[in-house]
This record gives sequence, C-alpha cells and structure tokens, in this order.
Amino acid sequence: MRLRVEFTTEPFDLDEAPAHAVVARDVVTGAELDAVDVGPFGNTAEGEAEQVLGAVAALLRESLQAGATRVSLQVNVIQGAVQGAGEAT
Repeated sequence: MRLRVEFTTEPFDLDEAPAHAVVARDVVTGAELDAVDVGPFGNTAEGEAEQVLGAVAALLRESLQAGATRVSLQVNVIQGAVQGAGEAT
C-alpha cells in the first residue's frame, strides 16, 4: 500500500525556518520516500506504507524534541496504488 503524508509544524516564523521545521523536513528528505515536496507552509511525501509510517513516527518525535508545539498531519492511501486494486481474481 502506498501512502501520502501532508504535514506542518508550528509555531511559524516567517523570517526563517524554525529548528523544528528544519528537523521535520530533514526527516522526510532523509527517509526512503518518493515525491517529497517541502514548502514554507506545508510539506508532502509519498511512499510505501512502512517507510511513510516510520518517517511519521520520527517526524513527530524529532520535531517535538526540537521545539514544535503543534504538528498537523494527514495520511492518505493513494488510490489506485493499493496492492491488488483492480486485479481480477
């Protein structure tokens, strides 16, 4: 199964990226994920379920330790990428 994660960390700082945001982005860019897109207000990444879930756990742990007071995330199953989807039996 493939998943897409979208996340943001807070508090925001418009002048420079806070440490917790840098750590969160480093986690996803260093993980074995596909289609990583980082931006100032939101980040997304896709990959196999085990890699995405592992990255999410590390992202939560490390960004909170780096000072995040809130982490918002959404995880979605990528339609059409589910193993066995559309296969006749």
